[in-house]
Amino acid sequence: AMSEGNSTAISSKTDWFDSLRAIATVGVVGIHVSSYYVPGSGQIPDYDFWIGNIFDSLSRFAVPMFVMLSGALLLGKEDSPGIFLKKRFSRMLIPFLFWSFIYIGQSIWNDYDNGLHPTAFQLLRTIFVQLRDGSSLHLWYIYMLIGLYLFVPIIGKWARRATEKEFLYFLGIWLLFIFLDQPFLEKMKPDIDIRYFTGYAGYLVLGYYLKIKNFGSRNQSKLIGCGMIATGLAITIGGTWAVHAYTHQYVSTFYEPLSPGILLYSAGLFIAFKEAEIQFRPLIKTRNFISKYSYGIYLVHVLYLFKLDEWGIGWHFINPIAGIPATILCCLALSSLTIYILHKIPGGKYIAG
Repeated sequence: AMSEGNSTAISSKTDWFDSLRAIATVGVVGIHVSSYYVPGSGQIPDYDFWIGNIFDSLSRFAVPMFVMLSGALLLGKEDSPGIFLKKRFSRMLIPFLFWSFIYIGQSIWNDYDNGLHPTAFQLLRTIFVQLRDGSSLHLWYIYMLIGLYLFVPIIGKWARRATEKEFLYFLGIWLLFIFLDQPFLEKMKPDIDIRYFTGYAGYLVLGYYLKIKNFGSRNQSKLIGCGMIATGLAITIGGTWAVHAYTHQYVSTFYEPLSPGILLYSAGLFIAFKEAEIQFRPLIKTRNFISKYSYGIYLVHVLYLFKLDEWGIGWHFINPIAGIPATILCCLALSSLTIYILHKIPGGKYIAG
């Protein structure tokens, strides 16, 4: 969904998809920049913890948003499974493999730098393991998405014909088990195999449902959306802080994409943006640019985060309240410029993403 529908034509019908895709791309970078405060938590000063926690919480809608956008854009398509998968995978797999090999190359290079000289067999094994498990911390998302894509032709057929009650039936069971999956409620969970209703497939259905669902007038929708955003953020920021305050440990429970706070926050953003009209020209241009190159930015940004870190630019190079946004901006600028330039090279768009 990161790179679906990149028409630069201004059409208010799908503008909000581009807006959501653009902010989700910024959000992904935000997660990786602001989560640097985590490893030291416990010894971390309160101020740093709060700033890190707030920025991290604000960014955590990103993965649910990408999956909801996939659902909103893909579940309505009447393609046969073969055609659907061919379209998706041809656009997704080549850039994914290209950047995967760059991350693999980087880790092998680092090994050489540290005086390790693997044999040919060890090299092949490294490449295999990295491709199997993901060659960089953020690529788990692509593996998850491949699994979802395989399911889209099945669930799409259902979604196109489902009534409101059937949507609520599915989403209700999904929600219930998201609650029961939380660490503080796990003891209550019956031993019912519910895997058909769990995980990210729920966000696919939710995205499609929220796209076709009407929440009353534009202002009503915005109010509902903003209420959900505020509640979801309060749960996420407050929950992470409370666990830290009482146990002196950092726990990511409240940051998980499949947690109640993040679900509320992400769905609220989706509803609010569906009704939002952006008039400011430079903002529209920036949005369209980031949206167009979002998949490539997603794939490459971690390389630049490591580089920026080596250059001493990270969330702590100035007061984190400015350091985090500054690092996010630097990383976004470098990443989008790289993908933009690759797109200008003949054939580059096929590998860049």
